[in-house]
Amino acid sequence: MRVMKLGNRPDTFFLSGPVRSVSTDLATDMQILVDGCLFRLHKFPLLSKCMWLQALCVESGEGGGAVELPAFPGGAEAFEACAKFCYGVAVTIGPHNVVAVRCAAARLGMSEAADRGNLAGKLDAFLSSCLLRRWKDALAVLHSTRRYAALCEELGVTSRCVDAVAALAVADPSGDASGAVPAGSSSSSPPWWVRDISELGVDLYWRVMVTVKATGTVHGKAIGDALKAYARRWLPIAAKNHHAAEQTAAAGGGGAVNAERATKNHRLLVEKIVSLLPAERNAVSCGFLLKLLKAANILGASPASKEELTRRVASQLEDANVSDLLIPATPPCAGGALYDVDAVVTILEEFALRQAAASGRPEGSPGRAGRHRRSMSAESSELEGARRSTSMAAASHGAMVRVGKLVDGFLAVVATKDARTPLDKMIAVAEAVPDFARPEHDDLYRAIDTYLRAHPEMDKSSRKKLCRVLNCRKLSEKASMHAAQNELLPLRVVVQVLFFENARAAGLSSGHGNRVAARFPGDVSALLARPRTTEENGKDEQRPAGSVAADGDWSVEGRRDWSVVASRVASLKMRLEEEDGEDAGDEAFVHRTRAGLARSASSRITAAAGRSKRMLSRLWPTSRTFT
Repeated sequence: MRVMKLGNRPDTFFLSGPVRSVSTDLATDMQILVDGCLFRLHKFPLLSKCMWLQALCVESGEGGGAVELPAFPGGAEAFEACAKFCYGVAVTIGPHNVVAVRCAAARLGMSEAADRGNLAGKLDAFLSSCLLRRWKDALAVLHSTRRYAALCEELGVTSRCVDAVAALAVADPSGDASGAVPAGSSSSSPPWWVRDISELGVDLYWRVMVTVKATGTVHGKAIGDALKAYARRWLPIAAKNHHAAEQTAAAGGGGAVNAERATKNHRLLVEKIVSLLPAERNAVSCGFLLKLLKAANILGASPASKEELTRRVASQLEDANVSDLLIPATPPCAGGALYDVDAVVTILEEFALRQAAASGRPEGSPGRAGRHRRSMSAESSELEGARRSTSMAAASHGAMVRVGKLVDGFLAVVATKDARTPLDKMIAVAEAVPDFARPEHDDLYRAIDTYLRAHPEMDKSSRKKLCRVLNCRKLSEKASMHAAQNELLPLRVVVQVLFFENARAAGLSSGHGNRVAARFPGDVSALLARPRTTEENGKDEQRPAGSVAADGDWSVEGRRDWSVVASRVASLKMRLEEEDGEDAGDEAFVHRTRAGLARSASSRITAAAGRSKRMLSRLWPTSRTFT
């Protein structure tokens, strides 16, 4: 730490209770009251260097009363340092007191206009030539400007300190000149200056980071590391103080004003961090962005900050995990729910928009505008554009699949932990992911099953509405066997599961060389036995082999018998729609079909693949959940 000594006379100031004076043969002729301390001094040394005291003496006349200096910057200690300089007494200036003494000198008018070589000029020179050239000293000076923020801004001290700190951080990547690099630091570690500036207040920190970013020489990853360090330092404290402020405000009284002020400061903290986020996509992790979004919800940040966080989260949503998406709901919009599902839906909608935009043809890719002969370079460019397009499409599809799995896991957790989540919000989240993003629906089925068990009072129409997002074709064998025994599912869903499982077993038999089409259980055959109309026959003839109709019909390519079965499945669905009210008959049919399916599936798989009969006979009990 560098210091500067001004004056060379011995210290003759002494303290007697609340009075400070100077030991001299001449009687004092001026009394100045500063911060409750009375100074008895002489006019000549002071007035020769302090223009403000000159003006006060002119206004007060020759009276012997004390001159009071209210709200004096730096208090009695700073005034005493200025007085000692006027007397030529030795005084020590360092990073710990230079700002206070500089502000006191400015208040007293100790400029070059009052006397050549005055205190203000000496302090400015000391700052520029010494203190602001060393990291620790510059940071200490910047810290001390917080107490005199308004006056330091007016004098330009804060701006000089901010510029100096930012310049030192950028100009010295290793930090060797300041001795600030911790032992064992590496290129993969956060920058050496991150921890030091994390102790700054949010306003000063924001100004330093803006200046660092403006240089353009610091990588976005380093900026992201600095923001993460600052958030870890202050956001937990902000959340804790915000909770205490809410309790104080609820109690009423004078603490409500302080609580509102604290909430405002915490909100500013989040908004400043969001405004500093680097533009690079991977500069900060998706988990960190979602933590910021949680803090923004809790602290009530501005809508603009929340929108910016939502946009950035959507740009890298495939890298998130389920716990990151569990955003606490705020009381005004929670409705009793624990998690803010609406925020998740907004993120998913933004993600879908980005994926849709990315799936289009890249800009600048060549098109076939004319029929004229193209050069080899044009053909090469077109092939390169096609490769890029294919690569982007594959990456986009992979991201969608990862997000689909993420959303299904989120739904399962919400269904388990938050039974107060409304049905329409669960459906909104499930439908926010396109069907192709779910290669299988096991995780979605698990979430639906959990939600149904948490809401046994749900009526039939609500259960049908929830299960509408489920694609029974994409259930694994294990999930299908569980769903076939699930009493909470709507009957038509159970029947769809039974038929698609039967179709899977039949396809397996055909694939192993068994040319005998697998039979449905007797109860299913009886239900399906009815004359086919001419219109249905025409539809079957027009439908290509292996196609899947929009209403859920299925057929097996190259098997004429399965085309017949497909039309019978459609007939079964029509009958179920017409007989919605006959629950007792449907339940009897489903129970008989389950037993028949178990018997027929076991025999088919044994004949086709030589499996043990025990594998498909282990149907899950109704009381168990799908895991």
